[in-house]
Formats: sequence, structure tokens, C-alpha cells
Amino acid sequence: MREKILISTGGGDAPGLNAVIFAVVKAATRKGWEVYGSRSGYSGLLDRDDLIRLTPESVEGILPIGGTILGSTNKGNPFAMPVENLAGEIQVVDVSEKIMASFKRMGFLCHIAVGGDGSLEIAHRFAQLGMPVIGVPKTIDNDLEVTDRTFGFDTAVSTATDAIDKLHSTAKSHDRVMVVEVMGRDSGWIALYSGVSGGADVILVPEIPFSLDAVCEKIADNELHGKHYSIVVVAEGATAENGEVITKGKGELGREEAVLGGIGEWVANEIRERLGKDTRSLVLGHLQRGGSPTTFDRLLALRFGAAAVRMAEAEIFDHMVAWTPPHMISVPIADAICRRKKIDLSSDKVLTAREIGICLGDTQE
Repeated sequence: MREKILISTGGGDAPGLNAVIFAVVKAATRKGWEVYGSRSGYSGLLDRDDLIRLTPESVEGILPIGGTILGSTNKGNPFAMPVENLAGEIQVVDVSEKIMASFKRMGFLCHIAVGGDGSLEIAHRFAQLGMPVIGVPKTIDNDLEVTDRTFGFDTAVSTATDAIDKLHSTAKSHDRVMVVEVMGRDSGWIALYSGVSGGADVILVPEIPFSLDAVCEKIADNELHGKHYSIVVVAEGATAENGEVITKGKGELGREEAVLGGIGEWVANEIRERLGKDTRSLVLGHLQRGGSPTTFDRLLALRFGAAAVRMAEAEIFDHMVAWTPPHMISVPIADAICRRKKIDLSSDKVLTAREIGICLGDTQE
């Protein structure tokens, strides 16, 4: 009997998801295995119409395409899934037992779950129920522990850097301060990488509570030295000293986290009021998730997918593929999701930012 494996993509989309699917299908098929994809996270294990057979022919040409051919969802937690009852009301129910029964009935060797910390936490819970699970790390935020990099991050940084590059000319033309809000949740990787690469004057990250006095002092110093415009890059989870995280409200039903956003506009308003400078804000938002993956992300995603199939063959379950250069290794999923990876403030990247004159919102130079 031929082995069958299942692959799903969950959480927010990221450039490189299709490359993982491509690698899993190609590598597994060469071993004589069958691959099935579950649409929209775990939906394929609840509705057979959402379960599709993946062949080398069906994935041909998807390598450079952004998004995921399997679709994704942020509302697909099987342990707390929003379901409409007969009265038309939305209730949160646990459908994990149905999914486990369906998985066993279909006779899959394992489930390759591609996702960030939320999706991997769900996968880990299924592993504890007896599902053979292999995790593949995916997040543009690069905030997963035990792996040096996650695919999608490099593309997101490239998108943000390109936007910052374009803002220099328009900011200079009007002597404006441009405040750019980027994603990253409560880790500042995208802000730091794109801000340094894009020549920002100020970079505000969650790891360093910022002082508006320090930010305005940097902008005023630019004025004194004949530079009448400034670029400020703000991570969506950044906070002022003694301030609170700014959000756009609660998440959708079944999700506990609040939706981050709004810090860029708040910072812009404060700068405008304090300095009287023409100040505008821009939220890059989901532009950072879209588009074709960079060469780096494409190759990394392919390596993750191939490594996941090797782990399936070796029956290494409840583990995640991790990249510790130059090797792909397996680590317990529990270790990957125990905490989010933060910027090391003593790292060379932070030191570089300070040494080339970028303000990080604190009093250090």
C-alpha cells in the first residue's frame, strides 16, 4: 500500500508557501507516496470536497507564485472553531475529535503543517492527541524560536525597503516627515532590517520602548544639519515609554489576540504637534505578504519542504523543521512555540544602526 501524506497551510499567508507545497509534492512523489492538500487549514479533514490530490503535474508552475494554492485561514482553529447553528447564531465549538477520526480513517502517514506559532501550536495539540505531525515554520515576522530564519521574511523586508526607498524622494520634495508602519507583531525584525537598509532616520521596535523626545530630537537635528525631511519606520507593536500597545480592536471570533495597528498615525500626529512639521503616515499592511517570493525565500521554502519529507520518512513527529545555517534540523514543536524570538539589542545589526546615526527611540547614540 502506498503511503499517503497530508499538507496544509494555516495562518496569515506568506511568500514561499507554494514553494513548500511544490517541494513536498516532488520529494514525496519520488518516494512513491501520494500527497493530499487540505484547503483552508483543516477544512479538508471536515469536508472531503476541501481535500485535493496533489501531483507533480498539479503543482507545475506554482514555484514563483505568492500566496498558497491550498488557501489559508486565521479562523480555522479546530479546538475553537466559529460555527453557525440552526438559529443563525455563531458559536465556538471544538471539532478536533472529528478531525482526528477523519485523519485516521483516511490512513495518512503524517500531516505536514505549514504555519506560524499559532498554527504550530494547533499542530502540537493534535500531536498530543496522536496525530503524526511535522511542522514547517512560516511567518513574515521571523519571530519563531530555534530557526534562524522563516521564509516570507526576506520578501516582506524587500517590499518594505522598496517602499522606504520611494518615500525618500517624495519626503525630500515637500520637506516632510514620513512615518512608515510595518508588520511584525511584537518583534521588530521587519522594521530593523528594512529601516537600516532603507536609510531611515528613526526606527521604532517593540524591543525598545521609545521616547518621543528622542524621536523629535533626531528630526530637529536633521533640520540643523540641512536635511529638512525624515523617514521614521515603526513596527506595529512598538510602544512609547510608559505607553500601551495601540490596536485596531479585538480579533475575529475564535481569536484572542487584538489586531495591531495605528501606532504609525499616532507617532505622526505627535511629531506634527511637537515640531510643527508636515508629517504623513503610511501603513504598508498586507503589501508585505503579497507578491512573488525572493530567491532567498524561494530556496529556503524548498529546503523546508524537502526536509519535512525526510523527517516523514524517518518518522520524526511532533517536530518542526528548523534552519540553523548551514543545516536543516528537527526540533520539538514545543520548543519553537514557547516564546517569540526578539531582537538581540547587543547584535551587530542594532550596533550598525546606532553607529550610522539611526535613532532607535532611546537616549543611546
